[in-house]
Parts: sequence; structure tokens; C-alpha cells
Amino acid sequence: MKLVKYASGWTVILLAFVFVPITLQSSQGVGRGISVKEINDAFVNAAAAANPAVVTIQSEKVMRRPQFHPFPDFFGDFGHQGESRGTVLGSGVIIDAKKGYVVTNNHVVEDAEEITIQLGDRQEVQGEVIGADAQTDVAVIKIETDGLKSVKIGNSDDLRIGEWVLAIGSPFSENLDHTVTSGIVSAKGRSEVISGRDRPYEDFIQTDAAINPGNSGGALINLDGELVGINAAIATDGFSRSNAGVGFAIPINLVMRVVEDLIDDGKVTRAWLGVAILDVNSSLAKALGMKNPKGALVTKLQTGSPAEEAGIKVTDVIIRVDDIDIQNRSHLQNVISTSRPGDKRKLTLIRDGKEKVILVTLGELDQDRLASRNHQEGDSSSRNRTGFEVADLDAAAAARFNLRNVDYGVVVTRIDRYS
Repeated sequence: MKLVKYASGWTVILLAFVFVPITLQSSQGVGRGISVKEINDAFVNAAAAANPAVVTIQSEKVMRRPQFHPFPDFFGDFGHQGESRGTVLGSGVIIDAKKGYVVTNNHVVEDAEEITIQLGDRQEVQGEVIGADAQTDVAVIKIETDGLKSVKIGNSDDLRIGEWVLAIGSPFSENLDHTVTSGIVSAKGRSEVISGRDRPYEDFIQTDAAINPGNSGGALINLDGELVGINAAIATDGFSRSNAGVGFAIPINLVMRVVEDLIDDGKVTRAWLGVAILDVNSSLAKALGMKNPKGALVTKLQTGSPAEEAGIKVTDVIIRVDDIDIQNRSHLQNVISTSRPGDKRKLTLIRDGKEKVILVTLGELDQDRLASRNHQEGDSSSRNRTGFEVADLDAAAAARFNLRNVDYGVVVTRIDRYS
């Protein structure tokens, strides 16, 4: 994977698919076989159940671009902004027909001056953004018209790798609205797949159901016709803007947690632990005496944070929150962020090679803390410049790594390949 692009924009491409009929048996491997017609009906019924709730979104925006002049001494700085009006094509899903709430991606409607929603019957209505969250790329639009139909909300935590899913949206053009494609859940918990974006909360469902420009904000559904994700991005080889079998959707459980706050308050309230963290790679796991590289390594504590008050220490490795096994840094961020301020969480961590359980009462994350945390945790600016990431080395960390007579400096925690 060399490049990830958002699934919104304008291009036309022709694709061909071959469907090979199969016959399956029950999960026990005995009993009557499942006919091809029954398999086919499962797809047809799922699409029919969800399709009426999927809409096409066209956002009118003023595009600003820098204009450079060859004679800056006479005409001022190089940074003049040129403007042009453009339309961004995307998709959305009706989650509340009575109140007219439509969920989509933030990048579909961000900075839009006018939003036009095309319903399944080709009726067009105007939409109003009532809340958007750039951190998760989720936005909620309100429309007012009769005859709307809601999608049934599923449970993305129940998704299994290999499970069949359908993607519904408007790829490439509003004339291709309500296009249905099929695939499987290829992976779960994908993070850091979109470069150059300030998106700390990524927990993507990966699918090979065809997602193309214009599908952003559309539905990812299971074979029960339930909404399990909101399509958001595609991965390409860097030369094509169209589907290459690697698409990403935001899990509906995360989406609905964000939507609830956006509808009630117009903003998202997130819980705060107050730690800077890193992934545990093989080298760190070996140095810390861990059998497997998993969890999130604490590299810094914010003063007065819930983590500090609970007794968490630098070089602790958080491996579990309540009954949830923590896979990496992004996973921990998502688990904490979907909690509520004031919630009590049982954290299991590795300290000095032994498991320790600590009870933490989570605080509330404000925007200043979010900006500070992104800078501390991501180290993206230094990594982009140098090709490696570092963490603080204090006396406790030095002792943990068996470094004698050293109690300050930094530890190189990651090196970009080819840097």
C-alpha cells in the first residue's frame, strides 16, 4: 500500500465482476445444503432492506488554492489565494427517519456552503449540518421531508473477519446512485491508514467490497441488512483513484457514539486518561520482558491526569481495559475515547514483568489537551523530518532497559523503512 485516498471525487471507470455460484453446507458440515438461490436471496434481501435509507450528497464548496506571481516585489507575497466553486460528491445514510437525521463523512460536507440530498426516489432536498467531528470523520445532516426510511443499526463489534458485507453508495456520479457491491470483512481495527491527516481515532473495518470515489459516507451492511459501518476511504497503488480491493469503513458503534453527542450538544465529549503512548514492537517487548508485542507503552504522564492520580507510571504497558485486550496505541485511544468522562475503568498493565490492575476514573478531554496529546503521542512532525520516532528516557526507563549511569536522553522507538 503506497497511498490512501478518500472515497469522494469525480472520475469514471468501468469494472467487471464474475460471480461463481456455490453450494454450502450447514456450520456442522451435515444436514441439507444451502442452495444458490438461498445465498442469492440473502444478498438481495439485505440490499432491499438498506437501500431506501441510502442517499446521495452533493456539497457546494468554494475551493481555495495558492496563486504565485513571478514578481513578488511588485505584487506582494506569493501566498495569494485563488477561489473557484466546486461540487463534492458523497453518500449518506438515514439513521432516524422521524427526525430526518443523515450520517455521512465529515470530509464530504466540510466547509460546504450548500448541501443537496438526493433520496432514493430522486427527490432532492436541502440539508443542514448540525454537527461534525473531524477526529473521526463523522458528520450529521438534518433534512425535512416526508416518506423517509431509516436503516436498521447493527453491532460492529459482532463482525467477524471473512463475513459477507455489502457497500451501498454513489460511486463516481449521482447517476450511479444506490450502487451495491459485495465483499467480505478483510480485517478489523485498522489504524494509521490515512497519512497527512490529524485523525487520532481510527478503528477501521477493512473490506474488499468495491468502494470508489463518491462512496464516502455510504453504508456498509451485513447480510441481515443492518448498518455496521460508514464507508470512508480506499487504498490504492498510488496511480489509480479507484477501488483496488482495500477499502475502509468506520465501525457503526463508534459512529453512533459520536452521533449521539453531535445531535445532543453539537460537539463530541471524550474521556481522558492523560498518557502519551507508543505501540509495543518486538524490540520493546523483548527489552520489557514481554512474550508478545502487544499493548500500549506509557512514555509520559500529563500532570494532574487521571493516569497520574491512579498511579500509572512511565514504561508501564497497558494490555487490557476491563475485559478488552489492547492491541496497540490506536486501540487504546479508541477504547478510552468511546468511554464517558467519569467512567471507572479497570486497567491491566505490565510493570517489571508482572501484571498489575489499577482502577482509573476517566476525566474529560478538552481541545487543548487533544492538541497536546496528538503532538506527544504521534511525534509525526519529528518523524516526517527525521524518519524515526523517539520517547523520553528518564531514570525509571533507564533502569527498565538496564542502562547504568544514564538517567536522561531519548529512546529511538521506531525507524521508517528507507529513511
